[in-house]
Order: sequence, then C-alpha cells, then structure tokens
Amino acid sequence: MSLMLDIARLAAGVNILLLAGLIGIWANNYRQMQAPLLLGLMTFGALLLAENVSALYFYLTAPAMPTLAVQSMMLIQVLETVAIAALAYVTWRGAERVR
Repeated sequence: MSLMLDIARLAAGVNILLLAGLIGIWANNYRQMQAPLLLGLMTFGALLLAENVSALYFYLTAPAMPTLAVQSMMLIQVLETVAIAALAYVTWRGAERVR
C-alpha cells in the first residue's frame, strides 16, 4: 500500500509542476492577447493546482487509510496526471508555433 501512496504523491507533485508551467504560459498569452478564454484556463488551472496541493498535503500527513481508498485515489491522481500532461503538450506545442 505504501507504493500506491508513493505513486499518488509523485503524481500530485508532477501535476503541481505541470500546472504551474501551464498557468505561466496562459498568463503570458493573456498579457499579449487579452482573450477571455485564457482567463478561464488560468482559473481552471489555479483551482486544479489548489486541489493537487491539498491532495499532496493529505498524502503526506494522512493517517492510515483503507487499501481501497488508497487505490482509488492513486488511480484518479495518475489519470489526472495523464490528462494534464496531454494539455501541457498541446499548450507548449501551440506556444512554440506562436513565437
């Protein structure tokens, strides 16, 4: 069970780094374009960042949890990492084309 919790911690940490990068790109693009969509993306990113920071805090300080709960949380965190990585990939590819 410790390995599953470690994977969830790692996934939350990766999510935090990816989201910080994405918010930075969206903020820079917003300064240039003033597009309302970018405000929505920054809001979405900030809320998802807050969720991942609180999840990581919980994973680091939580008392013992049932195995099923840890498995479920790990799966959700890993799927979220894949989704954010895909979003980061298309955002960074798009940002390269704009330059």
